[in-house]
Amino acid sequence: MSGPPGIDEYLEQVRRGLERIGPQEAFEAAAEGALLVDIRYQALRERDGLIPGALVVERNELEWRLDPQGSHRLPQAIGHDLRIVVICNEGYASSLAALSLHQLGLRRATDLVGGFQAWKSAGLPVTR
Repeated sequence: MSGPPGIDEYLEQVRRGLERIGPQEAFEAAAEGALLVDIRYQALRERDGLIPGALVVERNELEWRLDPQGSHRLPQAIGHDLRIVVICNEGYASSLAALSLHQLGLRRATDLVGGFQAWKSAGLPVTR
């Protein structure tokens, strides 16, 4: 009898259900109307900068702000077919966040492989 999966195994399971994308693909998706959502906490945003045009939504508010049926949704949460790319610092928490959005019916939600650090390393735009 096996026990519950550890976080590494669980993360692998979650990622099998996502179509994760890399930095360049995320950049192109944003140009085509996808919503980039930065869930990093404030200290990381202050330290490393921001992705121009990305919507900053703290992780603990993500579902409330992006659920198109939610009472606390943001104006950008226009429907369940919205393409959303969740971005954390290194691409771990964003996978779990994207799964949570899937559970709310946002089936086109995904995350950025390597997170903000991969975006920055790829030489894509960052503002201070």
